[in-house]
Amino acid sequence: MAKKSARKPNAKFMAPVTPDATLAAVVGAKPLPRTEMTKKLWAYIKKNGLQDKKNKRMINADDALKAVFGGKAQVSMFDMTKLVSKHVSA
Repeated sequence: MAKKSARKPNAKFMAPVTPDATLAAVVGAKPLPRTEMTKKLWAYIKKNGLQDKKNKRMINADDALKAVFGGKAQVSMFDMTKLVSKHVSA
């Protein structure tokens, strides 16, 4: 039986992206791969207790995140990635 080769990460996905000033307030201004940016975003959400207590899929925005989320006070974790992608440039 042939040995299964390790999955190669998508180079585009791993390429560093630069956050704009709004997102940099949350994750820092250094260019990061999208995966790292998501990790930093979650670390920020957990550190500040912004995950909704009843519905864990919802993120409650503080002032910094509200700017990233286009003024929305609460977004789902699935919408979050879509909103964050508007604030990065390759």
